[in-house]
Amino acid sequence: MKQTDINYMEKVTLETIRQKKSKGEKIIMLTAYDFSTARILDDMDIDIVLVGDSLGMVFLGYENTLPVTIDEMIYHTKAVARAIKKSFLLVDMPFMSYQVSENEAVYNAGKIIKEGNANGVKIEGGAELTGAIKKIINCGIPVCGHIGMTPQHINNFSGFKVQGKTKEKTVKLVEDALALQDAGVFGIVIECVPEEVAFFITEKLSIPTIGIGAGKNCSGQVLVINDILGYSNDFKPKFVKKYADLNAGIKTAVSEFISEVRSEKFPDKAHSFHLPDNALPEIQFSHTALQDLKNQN
Repeated sequence: MKQTDINYMEKVTLETIRQKKSKGEKIIMLTAYDFSTARILDDMDIDIVLVGDSLGMVFLGYENTLPVTIDEMIYHTKAVARAIKKSFLLVDMPFMSYQVSENEAVYNAGKIIKEGNANGVKIEGGAELTGAIKKIINCGIPVCGHIGMTPQHINNFSGFKVQGKTKEKTVKLVEDALALQDAGVFGIVIECVPEEVAFFITEKLSIPTIGIGAGKNCSGQVLVINDILGYSNDFKPKFVKKYADLNAGIKTAVSEFISEVRSEKFPDKAHSFHLPDNALPEIQFSHTALQDLKNQN
């Protein structure tokens, strides 16, 4: 078997994701917005790395995801793609990059794939978007759906609120999920819905569901990397579990750096460069500070 064949087999593909669903194996998805983070995730057993428009809040400092542009998404996708060798690279289509017209949706999806070197795109919304989704898929671009609490609809929802808590809204979620499946999406992210509703949808679909605040019965789970590392803004959703506290760790490291610089403990000899032995006597010193350096050595 050729080395290229081995590398190809290691890459997570749509078929890999489908097989995990059929085998009952959980699908793991995390976000990444930069090369260094993406390289760490790709070295681990992460199925899907998502460049989410959540970068607007956790990386760019926006109040919500609405201001994020297609060019900002592509900029971060390029950085992440340079690190990804195995994981499936999925990218959010930002607000107003697919809603205006089906043709514009296709153009922007293609722009993300061509310029960002991504493997697929994720689109927020339900049955109303099936026309655009079908056209994108027909161009050879895999699409992941996203229903429930879709952050790009925050103004309609009057904030980040749980969806599907009434019979009518639950029926709408199920109808949207089935419509997206019929349109050809390879999976659906279900965000901020009751666990029972997400379980029902997961059981109704033949494609995988990825939960975020949707309980344990989805086909997989996704969270924002900054949230699980404790390296994020002040917004802390109930569904987030913090697995580390990088905020505290970073503050400790920076505090020690400040202290050592002010006390002249850093940089020490081990963290400085030096001339070879006997080199200093050959140099003519006219400045007092240089003469002191000569005497020290």
